[in-house]
Amino acid sequence: MAHKPGEADVLDTGSLTRRWIMYVVGIYILTFGVSLAIRAGIGISPQSSLTRTMTLVFPPLTQGTYNFILELIMLALTYLVMPKDFKITAFFSLVPAFVLAVFLDLNLMMTEFIKLELYQAKVALLVFADAALAFGLFLMIRANLVLMPVDMFVNTICKRTGWKWGNIKTGFDCTLLLTSACIGLAFLGEVKFIREGTIINAILIGQYIRLYFFIYRKMNASKLAASDGVPASTT
Repeated sequence: MAHKPGEADVLDTGSLTRRWIMYVVGIYILTFGVSLAIRAGIGISPQSSLTRTMTLVFPPLTQGTYNFILELIMLALTYLVMPKDFKITAFFSLVPAFVLAVFLDLNLMMTEFIKLELYQAKVALLVFADAALAFGLFLMIRANLVLMPVDMFVNTICKRTGWKWGNIKTGFDCTLLLTSACIGLAFLGEVKFIREGTIINAILIGQYIRLYFFIYRKMNASKLAASDGVPASTT
């Protein structure tokens, strides 16, 4: 699983079994966070807004199903962008994508009872949801395994163009938002699920992940210091 150089000290390179357990647990916590963000009702992430909108356009399919379809499309686009570098092992990314789809539908069903009226409560729920979502992502990064097709596509564009990963991810997210808005206007007569919560989500996820990285590094440093009999630095 490709990551930024600064993340190398956080990646788990130990037992494969432990890493897969961590990865699956991360997927579950991530989808739990996504489901809570949806129940907050004040806007969700670009990918979720698109797949959620599609459930209103064609209700027979679940959001998890639409999410898996999106992953399939991204895998196909990854092949089209760099066909010579595309490996058959890339199809393994559909396994965690399928697990994510199942967990997402499960968590949406389990959180269906959440119906908030007070705006402050909705904001609080979204803040908590983003913390859970980011922690799930953190565990998936730590597990150091396979990329989801969506992330694989962004990485492939980065390799092909040489542009900065952050710029490509921002452009990709904006494209998803625009697609979601256009579909909403065309089929529902209004834009759905893109609100202030979408901006809050974009800001908080990155900050939460940075916080989890910081906490992990501090805890790891404390363990190393304790094993060496040296007091951990407080700086």
